[in-house]
Amino acid sequence: MRMLHYEIDGPVTAPPVVLSGSLGTTLEMWEPQMEALARRFRIIRHDHRGHGRSPAGGRCSIADLGGDLLELLDRLELPQVSFAGLSLGGMVGMWLAAHAPERIHRLALLCTSAKLNTPEFWAERADAARTGGTASIADAVAARWFTPGYAGREPYVAMLGGVSAEGYAACCEAIGAMDLRPDLAAIRAPTLVLAGADDPATPPEHGERIAAGIPGARLVVLPGAAHLASVERPGEVSRELIGHFLGE
Repeated sequence: MRMLHYEIDGPVTAPPVVLSGSLGTTLEMWEPQMEALARRFRIIRHDHRGHGRSPAGGRCSIADLGGDLLELLDRLELPQVSFAGLSLGGMVGMWLAAHAPERIHRLALLCTSAKLNTPEFWAERADAARTGGTASIADAVAARWFTPGYAGREPYVAMLGGVSAEGYAACCEAIGAMDLRPDLAAIRAPTLVLAGADDPATPPEHGERIAAGIPGARLVVLPGAAHLASVERPGEVSRELIGHFLGE
């Protein structure tokens, strides 16, 4: 486990919500949600290991990343939280909700998958990051994060280019080894699944499979959104998260 970097915003007495980001991003990816969510909730954002200001630690699994979050919740003395995760963050959220169900009150899964591509695909991505650094793949990866007409991608290209090559590669390999499909039926937290209609990385059918596998889950497909739907459609995503976490 690693001592994750985190930031906390919002009223001290408000219900706690963890925001967990995508592969190749830092906790700043959630800035478009902060004004709306931090008025109502105690928001805990974090950097995955090897991302942002969290230290890397060699090869890891989704279970290891989930363990990092459990350690953080213990440090913050939070016995239960609601959780929103996008992409890699959603994978971690599914693992937590299945393996530590008492810690997750309500769950939101954004633009994610229970089983994504092949181990070979992710090994190639990891090798490219280790060989050329994350800056060498940032433009190509970020092209899948946004729809073609979106003009605000440059800060996120820079964000990805600043992530540790080894940290990024290790998380690629964790995704490559992941298969959370058998865990879905064990998730009992009320679950919202958000998918981007134009997401080439985790197309809507991935969200459909997650929603079909989790008892009582609700699926919303956001038009005009690719992989980082929280950035490209911030208002819609914030409204969906607020309504879900308030139980509306």
